[in-house]
Amino acid sequence: MGSIKSGTKRYRQINWAFFFAGFVTFITLYDVQPLLPVFTREFGVSAMFASLPLSVTSCALAISMLFAGTISETLGRKTVMVASLVTTSILAYLTSHTQSLEQLVVVRFLQGIALAGLPAVALAYLSEEIAPASLTSAIGLYISGNAIGGMTGRIFTATMADATSWRTALAIIGVVCFVLSLYFAKSLPPSENFKKRSFAARYLFSSLYRQLQDPGLLSLYGISFLIMGSFVTLYNYITFRLLGAPYHLPASLVSLIFLVYMLGSFSSSMIGVQVERFGRGRMLFLTIATMVVGALFTVSRDLGTIVTGIAIFTCGFFGAHTIASSWVGSRAKTARAQAASLYLFFYYLGSSVSGTVGGVFWTSFGWQGVVLLILGLLGAGLVLLKFLTSCSEGDCPARSAVATLDVMRS
Repeated sequence: MGSIKSGTKRYRQINWAFFFAGFVTFITLYDVQPLLPVFTREFGVSAMFASLPLSVTSCALAISMLFAGTISETLGRKTVMVASLVTTSILAYLTSHTQSLEQLVVVRFLQGIALAGLPAVALAYLSEEIAPASLTSAIGLYISGNAIGGMTGRIFTATMADATSWRTALAIIGVVCFVLSLYFAKSLPPSENFKKRSFAARYLFSSLYRQLQDPGLLSLYGISFLIMGSFVTLYNYITFRLLGAPYHLPASLVSLIFLVYMLGSFSSSMIGVQVERFGRGRMLFLTIATMVVGALFTVSRDLGTIVTGIAIFTCGFFGAHTIASSWVGSRAKTARAQAASLYLFFYYLGSSVSGTVGGVFWTSFGWQGVVLLILGLLGAGLVLLKFLTSCSEGDCPARSAVATLDVMRS
């Protein structure tokens, strides 16, 4: 574990670097989300196929992160993260030159692979360099950068799509992200508590396997899949709802809903204090329950109530993500990069799978169907949380069951 404490110059330097890194990651990942209705019109496809430029990126990102963590243990944490951000920025610019949905999906797939180097390694770097007491707050600020980046990308591309062109918006994002990536490369201190190891494919798979032996970590991975799946599903299809009857809002106005990301940023940065006071289990239950309440609010036909529900839902999500991701970092005793990679693998896999499946619910059942899907995901998350809180080191129902089976077999 690291020794850098909050309030020090080095802590602030690392936090600002990761704030902008999170900004670049999420602005390039989610800049196409408000454009899904535009893609349905321009490319003549259904809502489900229009979601592919986002879902394919999330899927490629999820799979690639399983390898990025191990590669960083050979090449170095900072080297992999810098390469990830610079390549992502270049590909973000290239998306503006695509002329068909197929081309866009291919470039976005490559972008998902490139993106993997930052989120897969960031949590490992922070866990190694930051003191345990300051870790949740540091991760919270990093996730705040994610939130602001996601908000900025969504609002900017939607507004530019109304004013000029979505391609112009993506080109500008690519250039800005390239500059921020250079800032990250210059300002982030090299790792002090990291030791390189020679690359070994056997180690990659054996370390991933070891992480899957901990029922508590498995529960956290499942929770990440479910909360992220519900979050992306809500934001993917709320735009379709508000652009259609009875609201018929312009895309630039609908994009302002993403301003609630500021509340999510605040939630993630402040959750560390509450975790220290009430404990991870209670706060994770509260944040997931908050998401449930927010989702139910959006069933209303009143626009103000819908926006309020989205804000409540967003605050709950960012709080839950902050708690769960920091819990993984502290629970994993070895190969933290692989543990973080698995957490984010399930996190973005949830985004890809549920984000696409949500299109079927939207087409077949409307917004009520989308909310029903979200509630099912969050309900499963609460079940996993109950199991997680019953687990402790050396004492877990799953381990006890395995031990009993072993005795019976012998």
